[in-house]
Amino acid sequence: MASPKIATFTTTMGSFKAELYVDKLPITCGSFISLANSGFYDGIHFHRVIPGFMNQFGCPHAKDPNSPKAGTGGPPPNSAFQGCDGKQYKRNADGGIPDELTEKISNSAGTLSMANTGQPESGGSQIFINVEDNSFLDWFDKSSESAHPVFGRIIENYDLVVKISNVPTRNDNPVTPVKVTSVRVE
Repeated sequence: MASPKIATFTTTMGSFKAELYVDKLPITCGSFISLANSGFYDGIHFHRVIPGFMNQFGCPHAKDPNSPKAGTGGPPPNSAFQGCDGKQYKRNADGGIPDELTEKISNSAGTLSMANTGQPESGGSQIFINVEDNSFLDWFDKSSESAHPVFGRIIENYDLVVKISNVPTRNDNPVTPVKVTSVRVE
């Protein structure tokens, strides 16, 4: 069993922490950890926040909080990373990683989940944090075609996550940008 990994998210509104499920989703967590500790997420803004639903970030185009391309980008294509299982993996030509639809962990309030386009292996760097129970997003819930694997949960300052989801928005994009200044995993 791997030792627990804790991600610290520092934003312009404050900080919160999440435990990552490194034993249950070693590929997804390994990709996230490699991006976080390389500084990939530093300076990226939340590009989609919806009260009573979720907060999403991780698109490199969202370094510009008003970019019309926010929500369409991902990590470097064909880049390599180490999974939490010790194996080496390679992102595909679009920056996507293998789908880890293996653990039945629900998209409940306070969980971190891998965003994707709905196509296989389209999850890469964009993640969302559920601020409501969203079981219809579970890969094992057949009420919709959504398949978003949960790979962690907020363990400190969940109130801030909810506060971020309630900022004034225009087309789900915060009017006053909320920047992720850093994400680091220890």
